[in-house]
Amino acid sequence: MTTVLAGLPLDQVRTLLAVVDEGTFDAAATALHVTPSAVSQRVKALEKRAGRVLLTRTKPVRPTESGEVLVRLARQVTRLERDAAAELGLSGAGEPTRVSVAVNADSLAVWFLQALTRVPPEAGLCFELRREDEGHTAALLREGAVMAAVTSSPDPVPGCSVRALGRMRYLPCAAPGFAARHLDGPPAEVIAGAPVVVFDRRDDFQDAFARRLGHPSASRARHHVPTSEGFVAAVVAGLGWGMVPEPQAGPFLRSGRLVDFAPSLATDVTLYWQQWRLDSPALATLAEAVTRTATETLRP
Repeated sequence: MTTVLAGLPLDQVRTLLAVVDEGTFDAAATALHVTPSAVSQRVKALEKRAGRVLLTRTKPVRPTESGEVLVRLARQVTRLERDAAAELGLSGAGEPTRVSVAVNADSLAVWFLQALTRVPPEAGLCFELRREDEGHTAALLREGAVMAAVTSSPDPVPGCSVRALGRMRYLPCAAPGFAARHLDGPPAEVIAGAPVVVFDRRDDFQDAFARRLGHPSASRARHHVPTSEGFVAAVVAGLGWGMVPEPQAGPFLRSGRLVDFAPSLATDVTLYWQQWRLDSPALATLAEAVTRTATETLRP
């Protein structure tokens, strides 16, 4: 029998989710143990019922804005079904519960993994982490790709709750030898000519610092280092200057391997925890561990 949710057949909604997760209609058919024709028919029927296109037929397949709403719905229903099965002690309820979270690289390196260790083992949770810039993690929530996210946006994604975690402070740092060669003078006068380390091509953090000093951007002589630990190591090694999270910078500042060349120009980024607004024990347990660890690590 087909279960209907808010006028939408749940088997069709789940098929849509399978196509998005697997990337193609053929792969979704394999995962669902049906024919590709059945997958195509279900999706077309769902689009007809919804009155709009739900997928872009690209490789991989991507949901449209309307499709994202139904993908998010499918994931939330699946989460609620698993929570209910666990409470009822039904067959299969003892399997690990997968919780998908989007988190920025610096939080992942500094404090987020510690939060995961605080989740009680008896909760039976397995984590699927998606690394993304804190300015873009909310988009993964909106798409229905994750259940929760560490984000810099205080505006809740539809269907999500939001709470402030604290402020991550970033310090403008450089190795002493590098600072002597490239940063010997007022920061506003020397920053534009000093080589810089950036995370990736979307990283605007160092450029934003340069704009505070009156320049359109940081130097075009830049090194791209796309891991938080590697970024800090590159700055310590003297490849360029960079905005380093305060918890990571601290040991190197104390040992003299880094200098804060503009102490009055630290930058704070407020982080928020957004998650689906569901009465889910799994999400509640994770949220408690995350907020407790953030309170101990981040600035209030």
